[in-house]
Amino acid sequence: MGQIDDIVDTFEFLGDWEQRYQYLVELGEQLPPMPDDLKTEENWVRPCMSTVHVFAAPVPDRPELLQFTGDCDTAVIKGVLALLIGLFSGRKLEQIEAMDVDGLFKRLGLEAHLSPNRHVGIYAIVEKMLERGRAATRSTSPAEVA
Repeated sequence: MGQIDDIVDTFEFLGDWEQRYQYLVELGEQLPPMPDDLKTEENWVRPCMSTVHVFAAPVPDRPELLQFTGDCDTAVIKGVLALLIGLFSGRKLEQIEAMDVDGLFKRLGLEAHLSPNRHVGIYAIVEKMLERGRAATRSTSPAEVA
């Protein structure tokens, strides 16, 4: 899953919200398990009602690209997390920062079907993913010479 338009097309194909909700749950079920040692305070998404952790690391053979992993204890939010991991992974930080994630959420109609608290939590997940991506990018940048 890569481009925003592809994601929107999939959601539009599914039709009603019940089918879309089920799709998100299935995406979450397919998310590879996050190693327990990455479920740290630093990777925890605090403002989210669910317990969510996200982590970013450079792709081993392409350090300019990021790979994300994450976990959540709530089925539908885990699905949203899986969707975001699929969208962000394999991209440069600058590409991720340039994405219109707010536009994606509006086009998917998430705000109409999730509680305001969940909506805030989803944006907190995006912010945490960007934060972890920036940290991973800094850790692979050549040391600055003073």
